[in-house]
Amino acid sequence: MQLRQVNTPALAQAWIEMPLDIYKNDPMYIRPLDKDIQEVFDTEKNKLLKSGECERWLFANDAGKYIARVAVFINKKYKQSQPTGGIGFFECINDKIVAHHVFDKAKEWLQARGMEAMDGPINFGERDRWWGCLINGFDEPLYCMNYNPSYYQELLESYGFQIYFNQLCFGMNRKNGLADRFIKWSAHYAKDPDFEVRHIEKNKLDKYAEDFCNVYNAAFAKHGEGKTMDVRVTKKMFQTMKPIMDEKISYFVYYKNEPVAMWLNLPDLNQYFKYCNGKFGIIQKLQFLYRQKFRKGNRFLGVVYGVAPAWQGKGVDAMMMVACRDYLEKTNAYERYEMQWIGDFNPRMVNLAKNLGAEEVRRLATFRYLFDRTIAFKRMASLG
Repeated sequence: MQLRQVNTPALAQAWIEMPLDIYKNDPMYIRPLDKDIQEVFDTEKNKLLKSGECERWLFANDAGKYIARVAVFINKKYKQSQPTGGIGFFECINDKIVAHHVFDKAKEWLQARGMEAMDGPINFGERDRWWGCLINGFDEPLYCMNYNPSYYQELLESYGFQIYFNQLCFGMNRKNGLADRFIKWSAHYAKDPDFEVRHIEKNKLDKYAEDFCNVYNAAFAKHGEGKTMDVRVTKKMFQTMKPIMDEKISYFVYYKNEPVAMWLNLPDLNQYFKYCNGKFGIIQKLQFLYRQKFRKGNRFLGVVYGVAPAWQGKGVDAMMMVACRDYLEKTNAYERYEMQWIGDFNPRMVNLAKNLGAEEVRRLATFRYLFDRTIAFKRMASLG
């Protein structure tokens, strides 16, 4: 078996295209846009490359056919209890010998750089993209979400990887309606003139970015691994999302004109990109704009859902749920709703999803392999 480090444009393209044979008969597979994966390894797009270290490898059999690929990396901002490197974008034929050879090489590379464990498959970046191995719910993947054959779990576990944490995805179907409690709570607050629910307006994005930060930082900044959101960064993020936003599916609740709850959603772009075959040139962009205007997808995604601490558990968020339901019933715009994954180490957010009436629709897992096999394995600590 030959290992080839990606160090030319031709090998980089071969690395991108290596998985296509694996998924050629899988009707659920949606090829990611080449540009979205390439940006992970672009020093101009991914600033972590300036402080971390990364290599991409292809593995070929004796006939020269590529049968596996992986990226190995060290992200200095990925703080763990022991020095931990990462493997990501792992793709492999259904062969344990091949997979174990890939993992051996990754382990050697990481050990040589002082690492004591490796997590995978993860991203050389934030957790909101390309993170985890799909182990249940083999439906069409969401935009920038990992998708893989069911045998990948066995390839990882047979080597000695263990689940560090599960990534739970919850969803709902519009036809199932809302629980009565949401309707009652919404009606209750609708009678009070101090409360108001509003959807996002694209011509006022700076204002909504500020409101988003107020609720987000109050709700999450002091909770576990939560990070504060900077207003300037959030305004830039909102402007980036503006072309794909549907104003009528993102909401805020205000009490005396102060934001107390927010629910940010976006259409699932994979419902458009699945026709692009990984490309996004002029033709694909025109096709995207046409489909976005005339053939809307049937699924939208929950990006962030938050309630200020003083209002948690009091039902004010029901106003957003009912407002969105009314819009969906009026327009038939979307059939399905799915949230970004929630770690099983975060029981509060898992319970919130369940209380919204959502059910688990898919599960991914972040695996960990400890190089010292005598050390007791520990799952990700619960946030309580």
